[in-house]
Amino acid sequence: MSAAGTSAAGAPGTNADRANRSDRADRADRERRADTTERAEWETVVGLEVHCELKTQTKLFCGCKNAFGDEPNTNVCPVCLGLPGSLPVLNAFAVELAMRIGEALHCEVRPSSFHRKNYFYPDMPKDFQISQYDEPINVGGWLELPDGSRVGIERAHLEEDTGKTTHQGETGRIHAADYALVDYNRAGVPLVEIVSRPDIRSSAQARLYVTELRAVLVATGASDGRMEEGSLRVDANVSVRRVGAAALGTRCEVKNLNSLRSLGRAIDYEVARQVALVEATGTVVQETRHWDENAGRTVPLRSKEEAFDYRYFPEPDLVPLAPGSDWRARAAGAVGLLPSARRERLAGLLGGAPTPQQVDQVHVVVGQGLDDLVVAAVAKGAPAGLALVRAANELAADIGAALALDAGTFGSVVEMEGRGELTATQAKAVLAELLAAGGGDPAAIAAERGFEALSEGSLAAVVQGVVEAHPEEWARYSAGEEKLAGFFTGQVMRATGGKADGKAVAAELQRLRR
Repeated sequence: MSAAGTSAAGAPGTNADRANRSDRADRADRERRADTTERAEWETVVGLEVHCELKTQTKLFCGCKNAFGDEPNTNVCPVCLGLPGSLPVLNAFAVELAMRIGEALHCEVRPSSFHRKNYFYPDMPKDFQISQYDEPINVGGWLELPDGSRVGIERAHLEEDTGKTTHQGETGRIHAADYALVDYNRAGVPLVEIVSRPDIRSSAQARLYVTELRAVLVATGASDGRMEEGSLRVDANVSVRRVGAAALGTRCEVKNLNSLRSLGRAIDYEVARQVALVEATGTVVQETRHWDENAGRTVPLRSKEEAFDYRYFPEPDLVPLAPGSDWRARAAGAVGLLPSARRERLAGLLGGAPTPQQVDQVHVVVGQGLDDLVVAAVAKGAPAGLALVRAANELAADIGAALALDAGTFGSVVEMEGRGELTATQAKAVLAELLAAGGGDPAAIAAERGFEALSEGSLAAVVQGVVEAHPEEWARYSAGEEKLAGFFTGQVMRATGGKADGKAVAAELQRLRR
């Protein structure tokens, strides 16, 4: 093609191409504004069903091992396979964990009963699931989120998990599968299904709710909360209604939400889909939909079932469950400090209102379960702010090793840094070695590496030398080019073998610039 022809078609860099790009940008901006205007007329309504596998040694109704990742179909027996003549026996510890969840979510813990929920999927070997229907163990309640909003809890009931079906084929979906494999190791694992009220109003709030709920479940010891292993799974009931309307819209349940990212994307997609449907046809069909992560959209899975479709009836092989007051009190006493109280405890150590950066650090430290380590280190004399920073950054980067680290050892490193015996870089290096080795003597590691802080006079001389060696860069820095502070700090660190303290270098640069 000739240069002229290419130019006429809008080759990169030509005026025509720039005009086309400008038109496309303007059009996209108009579409975004129109979508925002349209969506502003609508309210998102979301209720979440969170399925939480309980952290027990055995399954809910039999003695088979409850373990993730074992060889398929090895943790099975006649009970969890539903063989004729087998009878369920309730796991008492699973009941206690369910009561802990209820207490943590401010629910009323009630006498309850089990029912058979009948449905016919290959991953349910009995062709029914033992669950709780109209008499759940936990009723009512709420969860307060870090932003101050509150989401109501409808119920949190006990049930058994299903097996796991893996469709073998190009897409991993049943419609394109060549065949399917079923692993019954998960069948019968104890679950608590936590059903929220439709109080969630955005995908961001949904993500915040699941994040806080997961932290609560882990804090109670009821679950490990590992979404990547399927021990925490989320279904979202999504509907839309006109702003100001009292009645709820027709909801669709979205499944296959295996991460917070998927949860947010699926809700946003489904809201946009339903708004477009109502605007075009006036109706949304109630159904269950599957979230396709690769395509970034929901697709129909099946018509939404109602309670009568499952033909519930009381489980004839289990008596009603009525925990006594002593047992309920024991479960409540085992809950311990919840994430909100642990965040307040850390913030209180700082001696004033935390900065936005410290608020983020507090969330990281509590979310990773490192707050007890920080509290213990501060109790031994470590500076609170510095302990929080090192925990949120260095320790959180190697959480497995960090949780095994002794609080006194961690506190010693932070104290040495706080006293100026170690620079920030040196303290990070000592912590890295302690984590890699599973412990040790911080002072001995520092001495072995030759770590020692520079005296004030020595540092000033080094900074002066670096400034004199780079007059052009200094002139630009002195004129206000702030990014060059990093250049000078790097040069000083190089000249001192990493022994200079970054804050002291910054202060000396500022002194010289004045």
